[in-house]
Amino acid sequence: MAKGITETDVHTAADEIVAAGERPTVERIRAHLGTGSPNTVTRWLDTWWKQLGERLQKQQSHRALPKAPDAVASLAGEWWSLAMEHARANAEIAISQRSEALQAEQAALNTAKEEFRDEAALLRQQAADATQLRELAQARAVELERLVHQLQGQNKELARQCEAAHARVTEAESQRQVAEARLQTQQDQAASERDDLIRHVRAVEDRAHAEVDRGRQEVLELKQRLASVTREHDAARKSQLEDIEAARTEAADACRDAAAQRARAEVLDAQLARLQRLPSAVEKALKQATSSTKLKRTPKRSQRSA
Repeated sequence: MAKGITETDVHTAADEIVAAGERPTVERIRAHLGTGSPNTVTRWLDTWWKQLGERLQKQQSHRALPKAPDAVASLAGEWWSLAMEHARANAEIAISQRSEALQAEQAALNTAKEEFRDEAALLRQQAADATQLRELAQARAVELERLVHQLQGQNKELARQCEAAHARVTEAESQRQVAEARLQTQQDQAASERDDLIRHVRAVEDRAHAEVDRGRQEVLELKQRLASVTREHDAARKSQLEDIEAARTEAADACRDAAAQRARAEVLDAQLARLQRLPSAVEKALKQATSSTKLKRTPKRSQRSA
């Protein structure tokens, strides 16, 4: 902490700076004294400037000798100046000796006063900062408590949504497994019926070889029907595979849209139902073709018997 200075210290330093031919400033006075706060030096320097004119006027009045000849006035002024300077020097020595103790005490008092003032300002600032921090901490505590309650509510809601989504995913997975099982069953049935149909066609072809002239046209028709049925079956199987892939994708996205998954499952059931009816229709068509073939062959055998 800077050592306290008095008004006399500043005025003396200013006089000495002027005597050295320089203009007294705050920085020069502080450098000359080696201490002092800028505010204190500025305050006492202002009083020095205000008293400077009065001091100069007093010096001029002491030297002025009205109604005297110029030579006498000049000589008297010089002797008077010398006497005044000698008296001033003696007075300054006496005053300085008497005021040194007072200045030391005043400096100590000023230093202690500045220290106490600085400490009081620091304590007031610390108290204000502590009060502000306490109010800020209380406000933050209230806000944090509110946020904690809000986050707890959000966590409960998220837990409830997760449980609901998990339940929907489980249900969609179960539906997907059921749909795959149904599709596998239908594929097995369709493969079995296709094998039966192929065996039946081969048997028809074997019988048609005995009657090439009459059965060739019928075999060609059966082949065309078989090809058509095979294409329809392949198309249906491809559609089923695409539906299975779509069902798997929809099962993965069941958390976002379980209603759409159920709708696709219903569409898939409808397609499966159509596929179930397809082999029956094919078998019915083949039976009708076989019956018509038998009817055509019956008159020929009767003629041969005759």
